[in-house]
Amino acid sequence: MKTKVYNRNGEEVGKMDLPESIFGMKITPALLHQAFVTQMANTRQVIAHTKGRGEVRGGGKKPWRQKGTGRARHGSIRSPIWVGGGVTFGPTKERNFKKKINKKMKRKAVLMALSTKASDKEMIVVDKFELDKPKTKDLVAFIEKMIPGGEGTVMIIEKKNEALQKSGRNIESFKIISLGNMNVADLLNYKYLIVTADAVDAIKEKYKSKLDSKTQKPRLGGSPNAAIKQV
Repeated sequence: MKTKVYNRNGEEVGKMDLPESIFGMKITPALLHQAFVTQMANTRQVIAHTKGRGEVRGGGKKPWRQKGTGRARHGSIRSPIWVGGGVTFGPTKERNFKKKINKKMKRKAVLMALSTKASDKEMIVVDKFELDKPKTKDLVAFIEKMIPGGEGTVMIIEKKNEALQKSGRNIESFKIISLGNMNVADLLNYKYLIVTADAVDAIKEKYKSKLDSKTQKPRLGGSPNAAIKQV
């Protein structure tokens, strides 16, 4: 697989090889969905919380004596059947929405998301994009050249660049993340992907070594003559 490489001015300066084992994987929608839902669930904040009868203030004194008043028996004005009392079966902050997914599935889902961008022609490779100081104007001009219409875009850089990240944080529907923070949700939430050439090389090194390790032949165990028997 080959893709075009552009410079900061939006001009084509060359081409780059993309390994099919990373950018040409077969897509499994169910795995992508599972990885996406897991990430969203693990970042969910439990905010809604209702107080039970033990958390509502007051109600320490019995409202009236048990017998002789002709009224129903009550022990606290903070009972759930009283106005201003506790809430029964309401949402609480103790809820747990965490989900688990193993590392291999998570890694494969990221590669599938990258493959989706590459196959749909929604991935743009830039040879280098560095700024000495924050300047949103230059970044906006580049985005408008490469992506007419200003649709949602995520940019992946090899390592943290404070000037570049400050330049992009005020741009609507645009996000910059470093390679170490690359995830399925950002790749799927944004239509286009801009990635630097250095980040592409780093992705190759990061994932290709793990993929190659799977294809290595297992070591022969047992007696010293096991290798001879195998042959």
